Amino acid sequence: MRFSMTEHGFETETSFGTLQVSSNEEHGFRPFQLLVSSLAVCSGGVLRNILEKMRMPATNISIEVKEVDRNADEANKIEKIHLHFVIEGAKVEEKKMPRALELTSKNCAMLQSVAGSIEVTKTYEIL
Repeated sequence: MRFSMTEHGFETETSFGTLQVSSNEEHGFRPFQLLVSSLAVCSGGVLRNILEKMRMPATNISIEVKEVDRNADEANKIEKIHLHFVIEGAKVEEKKMPRALELTSKNCAMLQSVAGSIEVTKTYEIL
């Protein structure tokens, strides 16, 4: 990836189009939004695969970012994120979900990348 400076931030060309990144959300994604999105979507994809391997396939997973705590005294550093997974699937078993989330944390590259620096809380509900 190569990012080029623009009037309001930076941009890069991807196979899906131009990705605009700016500290002003009127001109692109804010960097913290991309970080939080990466954590949420990586976790969701890994959870989906784990549920399939556990023979509990999800028909749908949605992820709500319920909380992002930033420390204004330390450059607005992200310190805590709460991800809430809403899982649909007739075979998803409540008793197996804690293990599925544990495996998600161990196998998600994005979660492992921030381990020890950002507290990521994961909750879920099954529909």
